[in-house]
Amino acid sequence: MTARLHHEITGPAGAPVVVLASSIGTTAALWDPQVGGLADQFRVLRYDHRGHGRSEVPPGPYAIAELGADVVALLDQLDLERVSFCGLSLGGMVGMWLATHAPERIDRLALACTAPQLGPPEMWADRAATVRAEGTAALVEPVLQRWFTADFVERHPVTVERVAAMLRATPAEGYAACCDAIRVMDQRADLPSITAPTLVLAGADDPSTPPAVAQSISAAIPGSTLVVLPGAAHLANIAQPELFGAALRAHLTGDDG
Repeated sequence: MTARLHHEITGPAGAPVVVLASSIGTTAALWDPQVGGLADQFRVLRYDHRGHGRSEVPPGPYAIAELGADVVALLDQLDLERVSFCGLSLGGMVGMWLATHAPERIDRLALACTAPQLGPPEMWADRAATVRAEGTAALVEPVLQRWFTADFVERHPVTVERVAAMLRATPAEGYAACCDAIRVMDQRADLPSITAPTLVLAGADDPSTPPAVAQSISAAIPGSTLVVLPGAAHLANIAQPELFGAALRAHLTGDDG
């Protein structure tokens, strides 16, 4: 059973559509820095994963296949046959699934700060248990240390607090159930079958999905392009909005070589 996804659309009717999918613990608002730079040429579709933001919160556990099926159902609802897709972290995991299980729906693909398999499983089990017992507020301090560099936190406290507020507001069951999905996910064998032109983005200082992981993704996907963004941790689109947006736009328009 698919979940109803809250979504927002920005940009001219009839323009090519790009879907932006966020990380675990954030909402469509994660993409605020990129929308303006895309919406002149693209119809930008942002959504909240199941269990996040204003989307439905079915009881867990979830699976990456369910999150992907939610997106396919949303595309069907909006009568969108084929779109480009950019996902960050959990959003990138969903993007991998879509590109391998619904390839006819994906034009161009961008995978940012993500991984096809992200262990150890015990960490995700412990995180899910913590959130179910104490709520997402218990994760804010340790998660922010992985999402942003210490320098970025010091220089951009308002931005960091805005993102922290998204995490605190995420329903506990939704977050925990997505942890369950990541815990058992392994899409490594699927990557070579991806045929969509693919951009892989990494933050140079990302402790969660470091550049070496992005390099392995790029090596596995035929013809993909790798871009490493300096000074960025896990939420690279927030830390380096202009560089991230420029690389994404060049990829979506086919100007990335």
